[in-house]
Amino acid sequence: MNKLYIGNVSAEASEEDFETIFEQWKIPHSGPFLVKTGYAFVDCPDEKAAMKAIDVLSGKVELHGKLLEVEISVPKRQRSCKLQMRNIPPHMQWEVLDGMLAKYGPVESCEQVNTDTETAVVNVRYTARDHAKLAMDELNGQMLEDYVLKLSYIPDENATAEGPSGGGRRGYNARGTPRSGSPGLGARPKLQSDIPLRILVPTQFVGAIIGKEGATIRNITKQTHSKIDIHRKENAGAAEKPITIHSTPEGCSNACTAIMEIMQKEALDTKFTEEIVLKILAHNNFVGRLIGKEGRNLKKIEQDTGTKITISNLQEMTVYNPERTITIKGQIDDLAKAEVEVMKKVRESYDSDMAAMNLQSNLIPGLNLNALGLFPSGAPGMGPSMSSVPPPGAHGGCSSFGQGHPESETVHLFIPALAVGAIIGKQGQHIKQLSHFAGASIKIAPAEGMDVQQRMVIIIGPPEAQFKAQCRIFGKLKEENFFGPKEEVKLEAHIKVPSFAAGRVIGKGGKTVNELQNLTCAEVVVPRDQTPDENDQVIVKISGHFFACQLAQRKIQEILAQVRRQQQPKPTSGAQPPQPRRK
Repeated sequence: MNKLYIGNVSAEASEEDFETIFEQWKIPHSGPFLVKTGYAFVDCPDEKAAMKAIDVLSGKVELHGKLLEVEISVPKRQRSCKLQMRNIPPHMQWEVLDGMLAKYGPVESCEQVNTDTETAVVNVRYTARDHAKLAMDELNGQMLEDYVLKLSYIPDENATAEGPSGGGRRGYNARGTPRSGSPGLGARPKLQSDIPLRILVPTQFVGAIIGKEGATIRNITKQTHSKIDIHRKENAGAAEKPITIHSTPEGCSNACTAIMEIMQKEALDTKFTEEIVLKILAHNNFVGRLIGKEGRNLKKIEQDTGTKITISNLQEMTVYNPERTITIKGQIDDLAKAEVEVMKKVRESYDSDMAAMNLQSNLIPGLNLNALGLFPSGAPGMGPSMSSVPPPGAHGGCSSFGQGHPESETVHLFIPALAVGAIIGKQGQHIKQLSHFAGASIKIAPAEGMDVQQRMVIIIGPPEAQFKAQCRIFGKLKEENFFGPKEEVKLEAHIKVPSFAAGRVIGKGGKTVNELQNLTCAEVVVPRDQTPDENDQVIVKISGHFFACQLAQRKIQEILAQVRRQQQPKPTSGAQPPQPRRK
């Protein structure tokens, strides 16, 4: 993988020219330059040297008036499912990158390559060569946040054994757990925690933590191998600002200690009189287990670290901000020890909850559990969450649930007409909060008459946003007593399906729809003799309690996804255009 192909070479170029360029940029090479008409080859002693040549020279260095193009040389027989993507924006989130790659087909692995450059590099393996070729054709040269993506094939040792399709998972593991942070800030250690460290700092210290032109925070990031987000724009005018740290538990702790030391120094320099304390933000789900029975866990941490720990009241928490503030007082060294113990308990609780949730993951297929907001990843500022995705329609969809950003869906949920005010809230505050919390567009349709008993709520968003928005609406109706204390909230939801797919939802002799009803406990009806709308779609009505409705919606979407897949034209073998031969 250390042989380079150099393209866009001038006819005047010579071996001596390349020797001079590589010497000038201090790029080692282990053999002579093989110069051909329009291109050249050279061997590098190792992968690091090859990557340096690509990063430093490709698209940046001219030779006889032509910009050189440098990439890994891959024999045609090994050009299969594996690609290298370079020049990735340094702060791009892993989830965004995964979503972008998944648009072109199932991704089997995506691994970061260590480089000395500011931008990131990853090696990607698709399950089929057609998908890799499509990604290569579509993404190579694409502009992304002012960076031009560079893609090239890398040798696929299994290409010959797998044959043209390359569709098997021969010797490759399934994709790991979702990664947090961005690929541009150093390779993520394998033991990185799925849950970040969240702390609150006094607003007046934010400038010192960032440093001149960001130098201080960059230094902390580099030394601790972490990604640090300072949420300066959150809560304008607030006395404190949240900071989110993504790394291994050790990396999070080291970054936190460095920030505390900067705060202490700044307090001395500015004659700040208040005590420097550590404030950790933790999801309410974990606080009970952190405290322990009769407060035993918290008392033990206090005794072991010589600190005093208090936790904010439940009354300060809202459904849209489920975090509690853990305030720790003591000396800086003791605060650091307490942070380790507190976050150890929080992470144990998170892992336990995720394990329990994953056991139930098949109950509602097509949902990304991390995005539901049931765990801290859905809390404000805590890494990737549905609240941070663009509004529906802002990006292209992906029909494969659970990979990248799924397609946006539209659901019409019918609520009692009297409940409209409760859902909207004073001056529209509740519906705005709900929309932000769920990552969905939520609107109340105009009433169709004076004495209507029901009103339609239009919800637009991906599966996780639908789950969160509908869950809160069901819950709000119960809280506001629109249903009796012993009465279960049951609502009707409408989804539209292509008219040609309605028969698949019904099944032969109604078999599929009957099975749906038995499985989900929801009533599912496809009204007969419907006239398709202008988009050639018909309505499917779903009635039942929240989980019954959700399961029915997901099952129907699963059927529609199967129909879409069956309609896609199958790629024909041998259809790839011929490519220049490279050795």
